[in-house]
Amino acid sequence: MPPLLPPPLPGTRTRAAVTSGGRGAAVATATADASWRRWRRGPRPCSAADPACPAASASCRSGWCCTRWGRPSRSSTPSRDGTSSSQVPAPRPAPSPPPAHDPIRSLSLLLPAGLEKSRGVRALAVSRSRRYLAVSETAEEEPALTVYELTEGPPRRRRTLTAAELPAREALALAFSPDGRHLAAATGPPEPRLVLWLWEKQRLLAAVRLEVAGGGVCQVSFSPQDNAQICVTGNGFFKLFKYSEGTLKQTNLQKGEPQNYLCHAWLSEEEIICGTATGKLFLFETGELLWQRDVEYRKPPKELEEGARAKQYESCSDVSGEPTSEDSGSLQDSLPQISAVVAYSKGFACSSSPGVVLLFEKTNEKEVYKESQEIWLPQDLFTTVPKLLGRQDITCICFSPSEETIVVSTNKNQLYMFTMPSTDYLKEESSHFEYLHFPLHSASITGLDVCIRRPIVATCSLDKSVRVWNYKTNTLELYKEFWEEAYTVALHPTGLFCLVGFPDKLRFISVLYEDMHVFKDFPVRECRECSFSNGGHLFAAVNGNVIQIYSCTTFENTNNLKGHSGKICAVKWSADDSKCFSCDTHGAVYEWNLSTGKREMECVLTSCIYSSIALHSDSKVIFAVGSDQTLKEISESSVQHEVPAVDVVYTAVAVSHSGDMVFVGTSLGTVRAMKYPLPLCQDFNEYQAHAGAVTKISVSNDDLFLLTASEDGSIFFWKVYSKKGMTLKREKEFEYAEEVLIMKSDIEEKNRAILDLQIRVSELQTENDYQLRLKDMSCHEKIKELEETFTQELESLKNKHQILQAEKDDQEMQHQLQVSELMNKHAKEMRDLESDSNQKLLMENEKYQELQVNSQRMQEEYEKQLHNLQESKNRALEELTDYYEEKLNEKSLLLEEAEEDMRQQLQAHEEIKKQIEEDEDREIQDIKIKYERRLAEEKESNLQLKGEIGVMNKRLNSLQKELKERNSDIEDMKLEQQNLEGIIKSLEKDISMLNTNIEKRTNTIQEKEKHIYDLKKKNQELEKFKFVLDHRIEQFRKQIESRENDIKIMKEQIHEMERELEQLHRENAQLKLNITQLQQKLKATDKELHKERQKKQNMEALIKRFKMDLHNCVGFIQDYKKLKVGIRELYTKYVQQLEMVEMEEVDTDLQQEYMRQREYLERNLAALKKRVVKDQKIHQAAYTHIMQENVSLIREINDLRQELTVAHTQVHDLQSALRLTKKKQAIQDTAPSSEMLSSPSVLRLNAQKENEKIIEMQLLEIQHLRDQIQEKGQGLEAQPLLHRMFPKLNL
Repeated sequence: MPPLLPPPLPGTRTRAAVTSGGRGAAVATATADASWRRWRRGPRPCSAADPACPAASASCRSGWCCTRWGRPSRSSTPSRDGTSSSQVPAPRPAPSPPPAHDPIRSLSLLLPAGLEKSRGVRALAVSRSRRYLAVSETAEEEPALTVYELTEGPPRRRRTLTAAELPAREALALAFSPDGRHLAAATGPPEPRLVLWLWEKQRLLAAVRLEVAGGGVCQVSFSPQDNAQICVTGNGFFKLFKYSEGTLKQTNLQKGEPQNYLCHAWLSEEEIICGTATGKLFLFETGELLWQRDVEYRKPPKELEEGARAKQYESCSDVSGEPTSEDSGSLQDSLPQISAVVAYSKGFACSSSPGVVLLFEKTNEKEVYKESQEIWLPQDLFTTVPKLLGRQDITCICFSPSEETIVVSTNKNQLYMFTMPSTDYLKEESSHFEYLHFPLHSASITGLDVCIRRPIVATCSLDKSVRVWNYKTNTLELYKEFWEEAYTVALHPTGLFCLVGFPDKLRFISVLYEDMHVFKDFPVRECRECSFSNGGHLFAAVNGNVIQIYSCTTFENTNNLKGHSGKICAVKWSADDSKCFSCDTHGAVYEWNLSTGKREMECVLTSCIYSSIALHSDSKVIFAVGSDQTLKEISESSVQHEVPAVDVVYTAVAVSHSGDMVFVGTSLGTVRAMKYPLPLCQDFNEYQAHAGAVTKISVSNDDLFLLTASEDGSIFFWKVYSKKGMTLKREKEFEYAEEVLIMKSDIEEKNRAILDLQIRVSELQTENDYQLRLKDMSCHEKIKELEETFTQELESLKNKHQILQAEKDDQEMQHQLQVSELMNKHAKEMRDLESDSNQKLLMENEKYQELQVNSQRMQEEYEKQLHNLQESKNRALEELTDYYEEKLNEKSLLLEEAEEDMRQQLQAHEEIKKQIEEDEDREIQDIKIKYERRLAEEKESNLQLKGEIGVMNKRLNSLQKELKERNSDIEDMKLEQQNLEGIIKSLEKDISMLNTNIEKRTNTIQEKEKHIYDLKKKNQELEKFKFVLDHRIEQFRKQIESRENDIKIMKEQIHEMERELEQLHRENAQLKLNITQLQQKLKATDKELHKERQKKQNMEALIKRFKMDLHNCVGFIQDYKKLKVGIRELYTKYVQQLEMVEMEEVDTDLQQEYMRQREYLERNLAALKKRVVKDQKIHQAAYTHIMQENVSLIREINDLRQELTVAHTQVHDLQSALRLTKKKQAIQDTAPSSEMLSSPSVLRLNAQKENEKIIEMQLLEIQHLRDQIQEKGQGLEAQPLLHRMFPKLNL
């Protein structure tokens, strides 16, 4: 059995989840004791060969060690997509780590937290690969977030993110990215944030503040396919974030009323399903609401309700009482609440009401997801209380990786599983879960006891249940739930009886094989402590501050031990049962003599409130623990030795039967192991176990197991080992008893059931034998009929085979003849091609030699032309330099004159500006004086009017009118003032514009000077490019002519291919018509087949009826009258038999004709299919060939257009150069004619005119070529076929 783990303190609401691993369902949980645990379904024995076994290490110094198992906690665990969104309450400081010689090891994966003073684990997250685990915990000083690597051995810590990387105090929800490299965390108030880490490098990538109005964060998760997309939900908000460029950006806008989103799950990369506290499901797609549904509150099915009523009726005979308000209130309906949701391949699962899980599957209808199944929690078979376990709230749901099982956790600390049906046929509308292992305690454990003769331990709890566990097999053997809370439990040494203390009575209960039966009630109210003697003949029960001793045989009160003034906390028996030891809350420890009923020893410390005591094996030494944080060794009425606890309270103590070890439980849930005699210093080993205080601790009779129980509802079985890691060896092997108790009524009921079943089996055997005989008869007849039909079919198939073989031989002969003819044709064609190719090669060789001679001659001519051009170029350059130097001198003189003009204009402009400013100032002053006078006059008139108002009330209306007129005048004057101000502003703008114009003119003068210098350089370069362009234009002409011819040829090929395509389309249409006709014929034949089968079934039914009637007639063979009547009835009833026989003969002929037509149609179909496949291949090859040719043509056209664009740019440059030369010529025309005639540049201008004419001719030719290319491009675009498959032209 794997280890089970403890829950947090009872009464606190937490969320829990489970995650499945590779081989089975594994559960990862977090507890408030700063640890996380994982456990699997199925037994796991411990042995020395196991690497997890303590025998693998021999470093223990104390000589003792043990392993443990417990039960799962209500805590935060990762869900299916590797996320977690929960908290673990009851924070408290963790104990200091144990020393190096750690004698206790766990069968579970118990992982200590990263902080020494941890207050508990707040959240967990498991990566999708199940390789990494992230744990968030809080401490007094600073929070921490730790990432562990889950290996086959103990988990290994990989990274720790401390307060330096954490922007807030603690992380309430964690999630790994799909690849496991990033980690997202949502922190709690007062400043909730969403944080993203690259955790392997301990680098904080981004953090964003969450504007949370309603409450805290409930869950955070990554998109299953995108590492950069994160979803966060909580009370009043649903937000999607995208990580890009180092920041987290919100991608959705929340619309509508805010909802309290309790959970969510990713259904795909864009779809998210969310559940709310009001029972609503919202489906969002890329942040927008796509689908919404209100889930109704579900009542449990009738089976569970009827089971609860039956339990109530049965429980009245065993236990009296009334149901508590909690139980009755749990049965009332409440509002639905989506507490958990998880996605799987077909849809998603959610919990909308207590005790039920709903499965939704995706559909193609308007309602995107439709409910497909209900799964309910089961009714408890062991409870005497008429309440449903189905009323538990489901806190988390998880699917296994193969989606074969579902595991859920509840708020009552229970784990359930359900096996998904393999097919839809096995699916039921309502199904039921089953326990993953067994039911567990859900409240504080108040009692624990072991027995001698059997390896069992009994526990009782405030959850009103008593359970019997087997610590050898790690299983739950018995479980019973009562009306009232159980305060204490004691097991009889034989293990066949137990005592349980309830608020009203103490009950003596028989531990049966499958139940617990109340045998006797004792009037002991509020019994908090009881125990059996070692011999089993007596038991002690605490009644207030009195210890009552009862006999187990007569059930009489033999003795009452009085003397305690406080509440008695523990009662222990000596080894020989002659003495009894007890302690109370007033600091008293007493030793009682049972023969006299008096105290023999007492030790009183009023400053200490004792909680537990334990006896040494010799019964001379008492170990006591209490509120003074010490372990006391008491003997001879005094404290002999004390061991301090160091900032913790000891709550329970136990001593091994050998007397070598003392085990102590603390208020922090830890267990300490000490050697005896007790050490003087703090020499002990401490082990973290529970999340609450240890309430009970006990050692098994063979000293191999240590048993601990806690307020958190968990029980741990620790296995004790020796110093070398081996189990302890006793002098005598201890054998446990195997007998059990069973009620006589149960045996009688079982015997009756066995007899009834035996009778039923014999009846079923006779019925089965008779039916088997009938089936054999019918099977033999069918076999005969089938043999006849098969023989006929075999003969027909043989005939067909012979015919096909003959056809095959004929086809082979024809094929051989055709192959020989083709070979002869191929040989002749090869000879003809060789002769043609030889002649062509000779012709091409002659052409090549002629071309080579021409090329040499052309090269010599071009070299001469180049030499002449170089000389003319040098001469022209010298002439141009002289000409432009003269021009520069002229331009400099013109510039000086322009500067003088500018200076004069600036002076005149400044004078005008001053005059305008002076005029405007005067006008403004005049206007101000004018308006000030008017304002003064108006003020005086207003004062006069105010004085007259008090005297002349009758003239009020007229004065109001005058005031309105005056106000309108004021507004008009204000408007005039605003207009004048606007005029002033416009004048100021004009002044600024004039200033800017002056600056621009100066800049233009400078730019023109630069432009003149640049033009000189460009003229030199243009003359260089002119010759090159002429040569390139001639080459382009030749290329365009050759490519025009290619385009014409390709156009013709395209037209031919289009004709072929049209013909192929016609053939395809004809083939489709043929196929539809054949399909109609097949449907008709199928209908006829269906009719024939129906006739056959009718005939078989008629024959069966005739056989049954004939069998009945045979029964009257002794009574000839009845036989005669029966035969007449048969004749009248089956008179149509002859007609049916004739119809059968006709039907056989029809079937043969049908088979012949069917075979003929099948052959035609096969031939048509082959033809269609061949035609498709031919069409595909033609399509690909056309596509390749068209693509190559378009690429060539694009290349030509690019070259044309380059030529256009060059022509544009030449045109700009020509414009400059024209301007220069105009300037030269203004100069005296004598200079023009004398200058040498006249010859150069004539040359420039010639160049202009040449360029114009080239431009006309280029425009002509451009028009031709556009016409061809339009022709290609006009073609209807393959238009979408061509690439775009770069026009």
